[in-house]
Amino acid sequence: MKYLSFLVILFFCSEAKSQTSASAFNFIDYQRSFPRFSDALKRREDTLMRQFREKNLEWPARNIYIRSFKFDSQLEVWVKSGYSDQYRLFKTYKVCALAGTLGPKRMAGDYQVPEGFYCISEFNPRSTYYLSLGLNYPNSADRILGDSLQPGGDIYIHGKCVTSGCIPITDQQIEDVYILAAQAHAQGQDFIPVHIFPIQYKNAKSVAYLARYLKDFPEYAHLSNELKHAYLYFEKNKQLPLILTDKKGDYIVANYVQEPEPSPVVKKNERRPVKSFNEENLAKVVDKLPVYPGGNVGFQSFIDDVSKEMSQYLEDNQKRTYVMIEFVIDKDGKPAYSKVIRGGNEEMNDRLQERFENMPPWTPATRMEKAVAIKLKQSIEIEKK
Repeated sequence: MKYLSFLVILFFCSEAKSQTSASAFNFIDYQRSFPRFSDALKRREDTLMRQFREKNLEWPARNIYIRSFKFDSQLEVWVKSGYSDQYRLFKTYKVCALAGTLGPKRMAGDYQVPEGFYCISEFNPRSTYYLSLGLNYPNSADRILGDSLQPGGDIYIHGKCVTSGCIPITDQQIEDVYILAAQAHAQGQDFIPVHIFPIQYKNAKSVAYLARYLKDFPEYAHLSNELKHAYLYFEKNKQLPLILTDKKGDYIVANYVQEPEPSPVVKKNERRPVKSFNEENLAKVVDKLPVYPGGNVGFQSFIDDVSKEMSQYLEDNQKRTYVMIEFVIDKDGKPAYSKVIRGGNEEMNDRLQERFENMPPWTPATRMEKAVAIKLKQSIEIEKK
């Protein structure tokens, strides 16, 4: 019984050689029977094929590997053709919402995104969140370390840009990822690995944030190191490491060899392009103001989350700042423009404007029973805790 949990990880999520068969191709035909996938394939397949050609990649990819970085809000898709080939990065997608904090998911209702080693266990072309790819959470480690009665479940990569513990991306992005995963599955890749890390370890700011987090939560250091070992192995070899789980629920990267680690690269973030909005298209007077999803309570929750996120961009000697941001909700209810008009700093303001422009659609303002665009202003207190 000592090695039972080893076998679970190896069997369900290890890298297996792809074996194409006639029945495998029927998976795409089956997915085509659902309108969302069929329409997505018509819209996106030619673009994906062109992008593969531009990167000198073979279409369709016979093997894909997905990894996500929680703090950095990134989801990467890596591809390769042959079993012994090295993986190559196809594209990095922006994760547009995040629930919870760093650290693993341990029980139902904790709103945590899991951290660890998973694989795709479900293709859902009729998801509430447009299209979704289900993960095999809880895995063998989660079942040992998580709540024995209610460890939680239903963890997906999905569209719609909203979440309570999943990995949400835009609808167009989930079309791409879903198509790539479906094509790889049809080519014979039964177990598509998805690794979820707390941070992107090459990013100096992310590494610094993790170090601060570990001071407050030192019990998280062991899992964090296990995840980092898998990350470093892949960075060096561009092949997946062999992941085991011991009887305590700890991950073991079986083929990892400790080596001196390169220093994180400090990158200067590129400034976001400055957007503009024609003032003539804005209503000066409205009968009803726009409404954020969930009303005032929902918007206050969004502001609270943004305030916490932005605290990482405070200067070292700065405990608190106040920022004023103006933003436009267009006649379709979409955030169309934002600009910090007071306070903050260059990096904070760029990230803050990005968060406001990626808000979910509002119920638009109205004037004489017609939807209109309007500019709003919001002050935000940002404080180190």
